[in-house]
Amino acid sequence: MSSTHREPGPDHPITVEPSPAHVTVRVGDTVIADSTRTLALQEASYPVVHYVPLDDVDQELLTPTDTVTHCPYKGDASYWTVRADDTTVDDALWGYQHPYPAVAAIAGHVAFYPDRVQITVA
Repeated sequence: MSSTHREPGPDHPITVEPSPAHVTVRVGDTVIADSTRTLALQEASYPVVHYVPLDDVDQELLTPTDTVTHCPYKGDASYWTVRADDTTVDDALWGYQHPYPAVAAIAGHVAFYPDRVQITVA
């Protein structure tokens, strides 16, 4: 992947904070993730993304994919496919195994695409 690395700043702020929310992620009727220990990542003007500890995800339902993307502010992201309820959702979630120092807290956490799974934030 690319080695482009940029630090968050006034032109592209990023914050990572513990969230008080209870986040549940489902595919059909199957709960994929259930956590009260998420991190809320706010990047620039994008919607908040809840990063769920991998320990709070049913990893039996995940299969790593070959997809890798690069964010100049966060690093290289790996992806997983979810298989549940006779449904396969390709690249439904991603995580940064070795995020850049500015967002180091998201290591060991994953985030889900809201248009591919059902995410409830309460």
